[in-house]
Amino acid sequence: MTVRLESGTLGREKAVQARSAALRKELSIWDLAFAQILFIVGLQWVGVAAKQGPSHVIFWLIAIVLFYIPSAIVAVWLNRVMPLEGGLYQWAKLGFNEAVGFIVAWNLWLFTILNMSNVGLQFTQYLGYIFGARVAETMALNWVIAAASALVIGGLVGITVVGLQVGKWVHIIGGVLMLAMFAMIIALPWINVANGTLAAFHPLRTATPVISLLSLNLLGKMGFGAFAGFEYVAIHAGECRDPVKSITRATAVAAPLIVGMFILGTSSVVGMVPNDEIDLIAPIPQLLSIGFGPLGAVAAIVPLTLSAMLAIRFAQASVNFAGSTRLPMVAGWDSLLPAWFTRLSNRYRTPVNSILVVGGATFVLSTLGLIGVGKQEAFQLLWNSAGMFYALTYLAMFAVPLFGLRHAHVTPPWHVKLCALSGLLMTGLYVSLSMLPIIPVGSRTMFALKIVGLIVVTNLVGLALYASGRNRTRLVE
Repeated sequence: MTVRLESGTLGREKAVQARSAALRKELSIWDLAFAQILFIVGLQWVGVAAKQGPSHVIFWLIAIVLFYIPSAIVAVWLNRVMPLEGGLYQWAKLGFNEAVGFIVAWNLWLFTILNMSNVGLQFTQYLGYIFGARVAETMALNWVIAAASALVIGGLVGITVVGLQVGKWVHIIGGVLMLAMFAMIIALPWINVANGTLAAFHPLRTATPVISLLSLNLLGKMGFGAFAGFEYVAIHAGECRDPVKSITRATAVAAPLIVGMFILGTSSVVGMVPNDEIDLIAPIPQLLSIGFGPLGAVAAIVPLTLSAMLAIRFAQASVNFAGSTRLPMVAGWDSLLPAWFTRLSNRYRTPVNSILVVGGATFVLSTLGLIGVGKQEAFQLLWNSAGMFYALTYLAMFAVPLFGLRHAHVTPPWHVKLCALSGLLMTGLYVSLSMLPIIPVGSRTMFALKIVGLIVVTNLVGLALYASGRNRTRLVE
């Protein structure tokens, strides 16, 4: 089923489909499923959830019922009625109007860039765990973090220019390593119990949640923060062999695996790491170090597993990066950005100019985030700001079935509307509490002001870009 559009809009969407014909159709069901696993399963979420202690199981279940399942249903339905390159940008544009679509794409683009901008922080943190305390001190230096960011971003640019014919294999390898890594951390407490270095382990032990501002903050992060992402692969709808069938089936494959990884992985962190010592930047490397440490010769596996973590994080960044480069391209198709962004490489058929801009913007933001704050605070600042940008796009996504599509001859089923309402409320919880850090920072007020200021200023810039694009189009006409 596709949306039946009014004649004027229909012509523009046929133009989008015609543009998409120039892109290579590289993505199959399994390519998309691994990309979804990589995009959704953030390596830090098991640490965030573990801050809840044994009550994390209940919070995960609440997040699954109120956000995870609803978001999957809404994203799959929207992709079925609008299977177009650009994904959420197209859904917001057709569901409301061109201005809303552009601002949604702008916020989604900023989210992906900020989400990738902490990659230098995470890489250096992992290297510190691999090579020990002395190296960890060097890895904490800002210039070292900036250099690591430059190297990683340069690699992402190169792979994305070559295209998804290579990128999809990076994602598949990263997804396989992700599954293997979680299998290891799920088994690690049991290995320690058998070795006598852990007295007991009860993975699904629960406790009554303590309702507080912190626990609600964490619930919002475990709902929207951890589980959002099923819509992201729809950005590449024009590069899928069968976007409707492939994305629907990929979601069905990835969804249960992601649930098991999150709940059982969090249980391992709770069982082996003291609550007040959980490393929110790199909880899995911390768990591996603690879990393998007492096992004697087996501890030699730690550097190998942490190296695999670096490969996983790179693959995750690649999924983010590839999607973010398509957003300026599709906005250019609608003449909202200069045509320069739409130019494809003759050899690889990828938007090379857009790729270079995204790479440069990511590096700039990664270095700016290090100014004047500590490493943990910098991570939280980048992370919370990225989440706020993403949440704004999700508010729009859930609003489309509830309030949009008035100019399209399609009526969302009641269950899609119910899911959209639940997702909207959970996203609202995340937005309302995201300005509060979950670690000690120099000033909570300044922390919140930095996030609010960044959101407001960048969206004003987005509105100015949209107005400029419209004016440029009117002059041409």
